[in-house]
Amino acid sequence: MPGHFLPLLPGCRPHLERKPPMRHISECLPFVPTLDSHKAAGKTRAPFPVWTGSTTKPVRFVPLSKKDASILYRKAEEFERQTRKPGKQDGDVGRNGLKILYALLFYFLNFKTGRLDPSQKAIARHANISERSVTRGLTKLKASGILNWVNRAGETRDEKGRYCQYQTTNAYAVLPSSQWKGFIEDTRYTPPPPHPSTWGAMPPLPDVIAQALTELKQGERATALNLLEVDPGNALARSLARYGKAIEQQNRH
Repeated sequence: MPGHFLPLLPGCRPHLERKPPMRHISECLPFVPTLDSHKAAGKTRAPFPVWTGSTTKPVRFVPLSKKDASILYRKAEEFERQTRKPGKQDGDVGRNGLKILYALLFYFLNFKTGRLDPSQKAIARHANISERSVTRGLTKLKASGILNWVNRAGETRDEKGRYCQYQTTNAYAVLPSSQWKGFIEDTRYTPPPPHPSTWGAMPPLPDVIAQALTELKQGERATALNLLEVDPGNALARSLARYGKAIEQQNRH
């Protein structure tokens, strides 16, 4: 029969030909790496679980005396007062930043060698704050230029003898106040520079009476009398010289 037309029986539905579902357009596009593409490739982590930029080389620390550490901490307190705005609890350093700096300078710093490499857990314990607060405080100290550190990693071998690295504690360094961002130096902590007219000048000598007294204390009586006679413009020194010689002549007789 033309067209293969079949009459429908009563109570029957017409037979419709099923078509294949439409494919998504992404199936026709080339592969583009995504955030989850590493899962398809079988790579679920970095080769070594360490921070980017970590070094395995030894770090050179700079010694810092206890007196200089105390001065730096007082300057950090002044820096916090300078940058704290009205109505705000923290300035550029922050309360947690000051606690962390105090713990670093007076609990962990080796004043002779300058070694300063505590863990964040140890810092949190001595500063009496949480580890999250330590992370935020360290970030503020680094942003203000007070503190800097180097991420360190160690070298080892796994159970199959393959080379691998592991994260160790950071190596910290407290920077001089001249590198702090926005800090206004207080002249109370720094001596004034010498006047240009005094550069290279010798300190003034004491007067002849003070020199003679020093020689007299050392038992050099004759030298003291000679010093008193050196300055002809000092009438008091000449009088003392005559009085001393008169006593010597009287003692001889």
